[in-house]
Amino acid sequence: MKTRNIPLLAALLVVLCAPLPAFAATGVALVHGTGNQSDAYNDYWKSGMVESIRQGLPSSSNMLVVNCDFEQYMWDDAAAGCLATQLHNFINSMNIDDLVVITHSNGGNVMRWILSNPTWDSRYPAIIDSIRWVDVLAASSAGTPLADAVMAGNVFEASVGWLLGYQNDAVRMQQTSWMAHYNDTWLLGTSGRPSLPVGFWNVVGSDVESAVWDPDSYCGGYTENVGLEITQEWLDSCSDGFLNCSSQNAAGSLWFYDTSATAGGEPLSHNQSRRKCFNLDVILRNDI
Repeated sequence: MKTRNIPLLAALLVVLCAPLPAFAATGVALVHGTGNQSDAYNDYWKSGMVESIRQGLPSSSNMLVVNCDFEQYMWDDAAAGCLATQLHNFINSMNIDDLVVITHSNGGNVMRWILSNPTWDSRYPAIIDSIRWVDVLAASSAGTPLADAVMAGNVFEASVGWLLGYQNDAVRMQQTSWMAHYNDTWLLGTSGRPSLPVGFWNVVGSDVESAVWDPDSYCGGYTENVGLEITQEWLDSCSDGFLNCSSQNAAGSLWFYDTSATAGGEPLSHNQSRRKCFNLDVILRNDI
């Protein structure tokens, strides 16, 4: 679990000793993964997940559900530019100075681009300064062999298209060798590279369950979990059906592996780690 008690205590002492206007306005931003989203609230996260997390906010209106085109390279205006616009507008319009960002999958890469390249865009420094930490669900920080398979154009592409997309720039970017290059050059937080300017805390999904007789297999969508069980054959034994555990924890710091914190010690498939499954929503809510 997160080992941040000392910083939190120090921050609490500062707040208690400060005049009333210094109290932070806390906000949460949900950042989706690969895909061109126009209604991520309903189509990506689902209302149950969003509304449960919202309960952790002192002010329920301080919630942003990001909608951007993450089929592009992470630095593209439609990706990082769109994310920067929405985050910047959110923190300014709601006077947010204590922002918890929750990302899923490739959304972690787009967020890490902003954190790693503060001089790229004039809005980035203000965004970074407002962030308390980033809770990173199933990040593709080291890419995935599934992206390699899709870009190779083999028969496997038909099986993974529903999950990842087809030969778009975001998929191309998430090939393992490409992400290794970006991690060595443009991105911070991986081994041997400088640290990220804020905490980047990983939640790692370690397995997929799709047994028809197991009620847990239906959380997040049974059909989706069956698909992830198939794609898992291309991955390590520790994977969420889309990403190897090593990729999910390649940048930043480990918060927890799924089975160490979820209700019943259940694993989180790649689909379940963005849904209200096995108390994940409550863990995230309490982290605010």
